[in-house]
Amino acid sequence: MLSRVQPISVVYTRSFSPRRIPGISWFRAYSTTWNMEDYPSEAVRNFSIIAHIDHGKSTLADRMLEITNTIPKNSGSKQVLDTLKVEKERGITVKAQTATLKYPMDLSEWGDSPATRTFLLNLIDTPVTRSQAACQGALLLIDSTQGIQAQTISVYHSAKERGLKIIPILNKIDLPAADVDRVTNQLETTFGIDPSEILHVSAKTGFGVDGVLQEIVRRIPPPPGRISAPLRALLFDSFFDHYRGVIMLLSIESGVLKKGDRIMSIHTSKKYEILDIGVMHPGETPTGSLRAGQVGYIVCNMKDPTEAHIGDTFHLVGKPMEPLIGFLPNKPMVFAGVFPFDTSEFPRLEESIKRLTLTDRSVTVQRESSTALGQGCRLGFLGTLHMDVFRQRLEDEYDANVLITAPTVPYKVIYRNGTESVIRNPTEFPDHGDPKVVEIQEPYVKGTIIVPQEYVGGMMELCSEHRGEDFSDIRYLDSSTASARVLLECRLPLGEIVTDFFEKLKGRSSGFASFDYEEDGYERSSVHKMTFLLNNSPVDALAMIVHQSAHESVGRNWALKLKEVIPRQVFEVPIQAVVKGKVVARETISAMRKDVTAGLYGGHFERKASVIKDQYSVMTEMASS
Repeated sequence: MLSRVQPISVVYTRSFSPRRIPGISWFRAYSTTWNMEDYPSEAVRNFSIIAHIDHGKSTLADRMLEITNTIPKNSGSKQVLDTLKVEKERGITVKAQTATLKYPMDLSEWGDSPATRTFLLNLIDTPVTRSQAACQGALLLIDSTQGIQAQTISVYHSAKERGLKIIPILNKIDLPAADVDRVTNQLETTFGIDPSEILHVSAKTGFGVDGVLQEIVRRIPPPPGRISAPLRALLFDSFFDHYRGVIMLLSIESGVLKKGDRIMSIHTSKKYEILDIGVMHPGETPTGSLRAGQVGYIVCNMKDPTEAHIGDTFHLVGKPMEPLIGFLPNKPMVFAGVFPFDTSEFPRLEESIKRLTLTDRSVTVQRESSTALGQGCRLGFLGTLHMDVFRQRLEDEYDANVLITAPTVPYKVIYRNGTESVIRNPTEFPDHGDPKVVEIQEPYVKGTIIVPQEYVGGMMELCSEHRGEDFSDIRYLDSSTASARVLLECRLPLGEIVTDFFEKLKGRSSGFASFDYEEDGYERSSVHKMTFLLNNSPVDALAMIVHQSAHESVGRNWALKLKEVIPRQVFEVPIQAVVKGKVVARETISAMRKDVTAGLYGGHFERKASVIKDQYSVMTEMASS
């Protein structure tokens, strides 16, 4: 039962003009004053929405914002929290966005007085690991026409490990293709969820969304923390403003934080003064203070984005506290070189990459130079989708024309003196037969595939072609014989799934399969560096790491691709794939030469041969110069 809040006088009242969210020109605030003392921790609920791509997360968030009068109803705007073009096109969350909702609820059935109370609901829509660190609950959103996907399983277990209260929701129940009974059976079989706890909604029409808000209040526990305790705040996200510097999103675990307070970072020991503080409603809305259990933003004149360490703990100056349990930083597992088409555009490209990494801190950047492509940057990503999204943002937001090299993964090199190093660039890979090297290890992942039963054989064959092993778990997710779906787990080398694995997966399953993976350590492997010679000169940007079983096939495929894209010259250009000092594949681009015998009419054939010989000698001299 919720305790009654005694009436108190307003300590802080202020009128303001809320800042607009990029791309939302209609935004207006409905309330001009916020008194955060009206929302103690028992009146606060912090939650996130976890869902697979295109399962309706953004649409559900829109309906919640409309029902709570955070945005106008029937405004015509869609995907309010997705402010980037790539987010709207792909249906994924790229840039962090948090929204605070006011929700009045009738408590008469609980026996509380007063009968109606306003709750503060904080929707923390950031990347999964960050949002879960600041939440006490999560909405598990499932598309009733598609059912459980591979990514659904991983995010569910991640939320359960953090002790979050899960509220399962079936979306799109109004569609003719919806199969509520089948998906309900999947949730019960896979996660052990009681069917009576599953909510049925249609985010598009708004059916059942108000019931979701009520269940958030009922089921999700309030955040712990005491106002009387010293301040401790967890930094779970940040973004950069060119005029005000770094804007940090904090979860107040205990105490009170006010405008004008001086805070200190436990990680860097640097001190800052709070210049602005408030909540996202959904734009920045100043409140003057944040109290225990609440979530909001602060501006503290932090100019260097590298000072904002995700997972850091802040406390008041002179009142030191123990750090909160944060979370490990994201570790890049896919690396690629990014080069401009025009070498003179490198300074502009580098500046664009720096600006993008201010909002995407999981990307690592390191300068690199190529004899063929010039100056560029070596970037580290969380996966191939992350890399593709980053490339699209470069093109959409900064109009950059870039050339991205083939993605690679990190390899471990074990030396005879007992040391080891991680190689992220193929050009740094040791040569075959290096006496200092004992062994080379490549990363493995544990892959999860969910696919209709008629495609299981094709999926197992695909995994075997990519050196898959240890098919440890094969089980049915539902009992339907007509459209039963099967979960398949196996171990795969990470290097095998960063190229064309996803395309083959979708092709062989007619688009019905979903795939997800998690790290599973390193293992010894027979991999070697493959280099390409163009006209007998090595091109470092084309170097790659290839397993021994695929030397010839990979070399031949790449040689054919290069033959198609490299323009013909006036001399013959050989393309050679070299592994361990041996040529494993070769293609030749024929010379684009003039027909010097066209003007010779009649005469002996030796006359024509003499002219062609003279032409060949000139072209040979040009090629060698």
